[in-house]
Formats: sequence, C-alpha cells, structure tokens
Amino acid sequence: MKRHCLLLKGHCLLLTLLMVTGGTSGAQTVTYASPQKQIAAAVSTLPLPFRANATVLGYNSSGKLVTLRKGSNDMICLADDPTQKQFHVACYHRSLEPFMARGRELRASGTPDNRVDTVRFAEVKSGKLQMPKQPASMYQLFGGTVDPATGIAKDAKPLFVIYITGATGATTGLSEKPSEGTPWIMYPGTPKAHIMLTPKM
Repeated sequence: MKRHCLLLKGHCLLLTLLMVTGGTSGAQTVTYASPQKQIAAAVSTLPLPFRANATVLGYNSSGKLVTLRKGSNDMICLADDPTQKQFHVACYHRSLEPFMARGRELRASGTPDNRVDTVRFAEVKSGKLQMPKQPASMYQLFGGTVDPATGIAKDAKPLFVIYITGATGATTGLSEKPSEGTPWIMYPGTPKAHIMLTPKM
C-alpha cells in the first residue's frame, strides 16, 4: 500500500541515476540518464500498444521536470525520482493530470505531504479541481535493479490502479481492506478512491 502512495507523493519521473560520492564532504551528486533511456524506462510499465505514443515527463540535465516526449495517445508517463532509493515509474490516463499536477505543485511550494490531499480534496469539493467522470487507469512498477544499459529496472513489481472518484465497497462490491492478489478499494468515498489490483509478489 505504501508503494502506491510513493507515486502520489513524488509523482516521480523516470530516470536512471548514478550516485557518486564527491569530495571529502561525502556529498552525493546525481547524474541523469539520457532522454532516450528515461523514455524507455518510463513507458516500460504500459501495455505494449500504448508505449510508442505516450507522453513522457522526465528530468533535464539540471534536474528540472520537463516534457521529454509529446505523445499522441491518452497516457502520461512519469519517471523515477532520483532522490528516492527505490525505482518507481508510473503512467496514468490524461484525465488524472489535473489532480496529479496539483499534487506536484503543492509539494514544490512546500506543502507538507500530509496536507496535500486535504487541499486537493477541498478543491475538488469546491469545483476548482476536476476529477475524471469515468474510470481512469494507472500502471506502475516498483523496485528491481536498474540495467544501466537500458535504464529499465529488471524484476520490478507491477501495481495497477483504476481511479473511480467516490467509489466505496458498497458501490463496487469490493473490499475496502488490502487484499493481495484480489482487487480492493483504497481511499473509499474520497476524490481519489481507486481500485487496487496488486498481483501476488
């Protein structure tokens, strides 16, 4: 469950990074992978038919979040946050972008993680922030070991999500408690209610 929250927390962008200990201070520098590797890794979580035309966000050489590739389908891919230890890449339906982008904006402005959803939920309620009116998918990969030649993480674990704003166990017939190997509802009754599809690890 925390693995999924990492995405919403970081709205990560995929890149393969190299951590190098520098100087005598022990400080670490991050070297970002090429745009080609970032794109390849970012779309690796998607079903094959969606990969070639997805929009991909990643980091430039100075670490700024930028659009690496403008796509023509409905998927937006975000790459791994190089400040996090665990590889994590995700792609989601474009109808979720206002909610996801607002989360990134709030965190960048210094809003504490435990307040981000409070703000977003209030904005959804007021009509300022729009959520999808239909189910919307998200595909994710976590962990594994990054292949430096490709930027793709081997043995990464999948997690699939379907957002249905306001959904509950009663409206879907799904459990509201975590259930490995079977679907369940996370954040039931809230704007970011979603069906968790967690394959057995």
